[in-house]
Amino acid sequence: MVTSPHHLASEAGRDVLAAGGSAIDAAIAIGATLAVVYPHFCGLGGDAIWIVSDETGKADTLSGIGQATANISNIPAPIPLRGPMSAITSACVVDSWGAAHDYARTRWGGGPSFASLLEPAIALAEEGFPLSASQAFWLDFRRSEMGTWPGFSALYDTSHLKTESDLVRLPQLAASLRMIARDGYRSFYAGELAAKIAEGLQVAGSPLSAADLAATRTRVEPPLRLGYRGLDLLAPPPPTQGVSTLEIMALLDRIGIAEAAADSADYYHLVVEAIKQAFLSRTDIADPDFSPLDVGAWLAPERLADKAARIDRQAALPWPHRFKTGDTVFFAAVDAHGRSASVLQSIYFDWGSGVVAGDTGILWQNRGAAFSRDPASPNRLRPGARPFYTLNPGMALKDGRPHLLYGTQGADGQPQTLATLLSRVIDHGFDPAAALAAPRFLLGRTFSDSRDSLKIEESVGEEVLSELARRGHEISLLEPHSPISGQAGLIRVENGIIEGAHDPRSDGVALGL
Repeated sequence: MVTSPHHLASEAGRDVLAAGGSAIDAAIAIGATLAVVYPHFCGLGGDAIWIVSDETGKADTLSGIGQATANISNIPAPIPLRGPMSAITSACVVDSWGAAHDYARTRWGGGPSFASLLEPAIALAEEGFPLSASQAFWLDFRRSEMGTWPGFSALYDTSHLKTESDLVRLPQLAASLRMIARDGYRSFYAGELAAKIAEGLQVAGSPLSAADLAATRTRVEPPLRLGYRGLDLLAPPPPTQGVSTLEIMALLDRIGIAEAAADSADYYHLVVEAIKQAFLSRTDIADPDFSPLDVGAWLAPERLADKAARIDRQAALPWPHRFKTGDTVFFAAVDAHGRSASVLQSIYFDWGSGVVAGDTGILWQNRGAAFSRDPASPNRLRPGARPFYTLNPGMALKDGRPHLLYGTQGADGQPQTLATLLSRVIDHGFDPAAALAAPRFLLGRTFSDSRDSLKIEESVGEEVLSELARRGHEISLLEPHSPISGQAGLIRVENGIIEGAHDPRSDGVALGL
C-alpha cells in the first residue's frame, strides 16, 4: 500500500510496488512525482526526513537536512521569510532519495534502478498534469507577493490556464530531473547540474555556493523510541521536533487520554494542554552537532510526571507563543514483505523562498528562516548548522514489526495533528480513514489569524465548543476539513491486513495491491 497527498504520486508508488520494488523504491517514485505535481509544498530545492524499517523492525532515520551556508556574514537579522536571503540552507532531498536507494540495495537486496524511479516525475513535468486544488489555492493566496520572487512567475504562475483540460508543464524542471537520472543523484551537488544551480542562486542574490552544495549529505541515524500502550513509537532525532511528538504522547498516556471519549471536550482539552507542556521547552531543540540535547532526560519518568502534574483538567494554560507556519507533504509505503517507509518532504513555507535557481526550474526552500539570530539561542544561525526542524514522520512497531506509518503537513501543527491521530487510532480504535476525517485543531497564531487562539473545526459541535470556552480556551472556528488543519496520512498493518487513507483535506489517496 502507498499513501500520498496527490493521486498521481500514489499511482507512481503503487506501480513500483506492482513491479516488485520495495517500499523505499516506491517512496522515491512518490517523492519525485510530488516534487513536480505539488511544487508549492515540496521540490528538488527542499529537504526530506525518512523513517524506514524492514519486516523485522530494524529501523533507521534518514535525515536529509540541508545545512546553513558557510557565508553568513551578510545575512540580515531578522532573517527574511522570503527572497534570496531566506535561501541560505542547502537542499538535501535529492541526496536523501539516493541515500534511501543505496540503503535499500545494501540492506534489502536488489531492485529497480534509481533513474527508473524518476521516470514518472520526468514524464509529468514534460507532458503536463492538471492543476491541483491545493496548488491553485496557494497560488491565489500568494498572488500579491509572487511578483517579487526571482524567476517564480515565469514558471509557476498558472493564470494562463483557462480550462480544466489545460495542463501545467515544467520543462526546465524536467531537464534537471533528466540530468539527475543520467548523471546520478550526486550530480545535484557536484557536476554540471550543481554548477547551474549554484550560479542561478548566486545571480538571484543567495549566499549559497557550490561548496555548500558539495558539503550536503544525508545522515543515517537511529530513531528515537517511546513505549506507548504496547507499541514502540519511532520519531526522528534532533534537530527535528520528533522528541516533542513523543513527549506529548507520553503525557497523554500519563493523564489517561484513553478514558476521555474521543468526541468530548475533555479529550480536546487534555490533548491541547499536553501539547502546551511539550511546546514550552521546544526552543531547546537545535542541531546536536552544535547544541547537544539529552533526549533521554526529556523523556525521563520524573520530568514527564512533573509536566503531567502541571496540566489543569478544568482550565486552559494561557498561550501567547507564536505559531510557526510551514507546509510539506507526507507519504508512506509498505511492500509485500512488510518493509516500510514513512517520509516527509518540504520547502518550508508554501512556495519556499520563492527563488528559482536560474534556468533549472528548481524552487529553493526558505528553511534557513527557522534559525534564530539571538546569540543565546541553541538554534542560532551558524555556518554549517542545521536549523530546528519541524518535519517528523513517524512509525509504530507492534511485536517488533511495522504497524502504523503516519505523518502530516503543518510545521508546528505536526505534533498536534499526530497526537490526535495516534490517540484516536491507538486509544480509541479508529480506523485510518475515520481518524483522518475526525475534527482537528491548531493551537496558536497562524498566517491567516494572528490571535493566540485555539483554531478548531466547528464540526466538533456546539457543546464541545462551549465547554472549551468555559475552561478558558480562546476559540477561533475553522470550517470542517479546513486546509489549515494539515494534510495527514496513515497506514495500519495488522494480522495480514493493510488499511490506509490520506486526508480528506488533501488531493491525496491511499492505494493498495
